[in-house]
Amino acid sequence: MPEARSPLGAFAQSVTNVIDGPVTWFRETIVEPNQQKSVWYHQKFRRVPTIDQCYTDDAVCKFEAEQQFRRDRMVDNEILSILRLRFEDCMMYEAPDHMKKCTPLMDVYKKAEENWFIKYGDLGAYMNAKSAYMKQKHRMIWERRHGPVGSGMKTEGDHE
Repeated sequence: MPEARSPLGAFAQSVTNVIDGPVTWFRETIVEPNQQKSVWYHQKFRRVPTIDQCYTDDAVCKFEAEQQFRRDRMVDNEILSILRLRFEDCMMYEAPDHMKKCTPLMDVYKKAEENWFIKYGDLGAYMNAKSAYMKQKHRMIWERRHGPVGSGMKTEGDHE
């Protein structure tokens, strides 16, 4: 700290040191070393059982699975948004050669978009973990009976 230029300044500095000194010492030696350094926007949640692993009468497990589903959906939405922005930035930056240079980004974005739609598409505004699980189950049954979605249906002679 700079030296006070006047006797009144020296007195004010000594009063400040008497009042602030113990508080500063306590914060620097006790409080700060014992704090956990975590960033508030990187909160990590533990993974919980999915909706198919919950018993039918376990409301707490269902609630946790629902919250996990919502967090996963928000993360998937953000990933898709980031990929879309990267593709759009590439289009703006690389013009007029953007069709050639941005094709890998477009392929990644289209694949992520397809995967998002497979999981969350056509579930409506009030989607929940159970409806997404049922959609996945129905898709697996369809693929077992008819082959991958989009490849055409198997005929009677195609069954193994």
